Amino acid sequence: MKKTMIWAMLAIGIAAMTGCSADDPFEEWGNDDSGDTGTSTAGTSPATTGSLATFDIAIDKTTEEPTESTEAYYPDEEDALENNEFTTEVTIDLSNPVAKTENGVEVTVSGGHVTANHGSEKKVCYVVSGTTANGSLTILGEKKYAVKLNGVSITNPDSAALNLLSGKRAFIILAEGTTNTLTDGTGGGHKGALYCKGKLLFNGSGLLSVTGNTNNGIHSADYIVFNKGNNIYVRSTANHGIKANDGIFINGGILNVEVTAAAAKGINCESNIVVNGGRTTVVTTGGGTYDTDDQEAKGAAGIKADSTLTVNGGELWLKSTGSGGKGINVDMQATFNGGSVYVVTTGSQYKSNNDTASPKGIKADGNITVNGGRIWVRTSGTNGEGIETKSVLTVTGGEVASYAYDDAINSKGDMTVSGGYVYAQGQHNDGLDANGNCYIKGGTIYAICSGQPEVAIDANTEGGKKLYLTGGTVVALGGLESGSQLSQSCYQASWSSNTWYALTVGSSTFSFKTPSSGGSGLVVSGASQPALQSGVSVTGGSSCFGGLGITGGTVSGGSSVSLSSYTGGSGMGGGPGGGGPGWH
Repeated sequence: MKKTMIWAMLAIGIAAMTGCSADDPFEEWGNDDSGDTGTSTAGTSPATTGSLATFDIAIDKTTEEPTESTEAYYPDEEDALENNEFTTEVTIDLSNPVAKTENGVEVTVSGGHVTANHGSEKKVCYVVSGTTANGSLTILGEKKYAVKLNGVSITNPDSAALNLLSGKRAFIILAEGTTNTLTDGTGGGHKGALYCKGKLLFNGSGLLSVTGNTNNGIHSADYIVFNKGNNIYVRSTANHGIKANDGIFINGGILNVEVTAAAAKGINCESNIVVNGGRTTVVTTGGGTYDTDDQEAKGAAGIKADSTLTVNGGELWLKSTGSGGKGINVDMQATFNGGSVYVVTTGSQYKSNNDTASPKGIKADGNITVNGGRIWVRTSGTNGEGIETKSVLTVTGGEVASYAYDDAINSKGDMTVSGGYVYAQGQHNDGLDANGNCYIKGGTIYAICSGQPEVAIDANTEGGKKLYLTGGTVVALGGLESGSQLSQSCYQASWSSNTWYALTVGSSTFSFKTPSSGGSGLVVSGASQPALQSGVSVTGGSSCFGGLGITGGTVSGGSSVSLSSYTGGSGMGGGPGGGGPGWH
């Protein structure tokens, strides 16, 4: 069956996660967190901090793919391997290369360097094996072709290891059960250890390791498609891990990328990036640098899209440790319809030539829209914001959790939450911070600020904007912006640190753990007057925010908290526990 979809379908996706989950994605990563399970005993363990505050990210080459995915996307139906035939096989053994003319294909040899030209021949599949420590394979031709990597190891000290100079489609088939390595040297002016002039389409279940020492690891001058079954590791010490000019589409597979150069990107695209499945892990360790051409400071990023990013399924695990580093950096809009995204940044702000590059978990110049899935972000370096858009932020579903040094979730324009589950703790600033209007219409929101003058949920009152609260279940440690328009009644109380509370609105209960400190004054709101209990234990239910929240479940113990009417305004001072905000 052809797997073609039109571009308009990308914005629809599948909202694979519409609420909190009892599953703990970090069990396989070795994190022990009793607070993030389906049968939590909240309040019984004072050491519980939740996975959001403790999870880490590392390269993971295990082969089992996530089960969650959406239909594969191909820019053209011809990009799907099953819609093609490559029946003319030409074998090339790089351990002992032989010049020949076979089935209209001319193979020439110069030392360990092999060039194959299929000219106008159709349906050609090059089957490549063998090892060379000083060689390469270059392919030319006027028709689309396939390259089956059948246990090959190519090291080229001077240029690309695999140089696909035909402008036509190149289908890379990773033969099942094989291990394949491509490595370039530190010389030459090539663009990647694996370079492709045309469309680069990965298929098969073998292993591929690519190391770029001069420039990028993998580079296509067109677009790249990764598919289910792929197991690919890319490392670059000089520039980006994976680079494409016209699009990157991840339909599945296991993709691991490491880059170490200053301001390098793990996955870099001058056009759109779409993630539909698989597990993609990117770790960047390079610091910031000053770009003299663009005259601006820049940091590294796990994923950088010059156009749009759309996540419909699969998993993204992104970590950046250098100064000014980002997990995701998008020049236009970022849309999350499903899947899971986990981001950690540990670097601080980078400064050079009177310009700065600030660390951020997710940053977009265009709109950020979350319709489904799970997004967890943690930033710990100075000035590190969690999620930031230079435009409008909208959450209609899914789970969004940000634990950030600076603002947890920030929008330059309006911010709207109408559904889903949102957690935002700004360790040194606001929880939710809209520089336009902030509209809370639905969903479950748990926001925490650092203390006065910050607030848990902020809008740009100074600029004539407001916070409009008309619906949803809200827990705000540190209060709401002064001048808010509260169509839904709000209530206030004091709160204790490191304590489990249960907020019941009608027949629904949301339980949450407070941090060690934060903005003083607890504000809650729901569709009807809520009841609040302190010091509770909770069994069952579904975990949110890495174990810091639980929906449903059975609440026991604790004591009733007296609530009084709240009409808005910060003026609440510092939070309990003293010192800086955090989790014990």
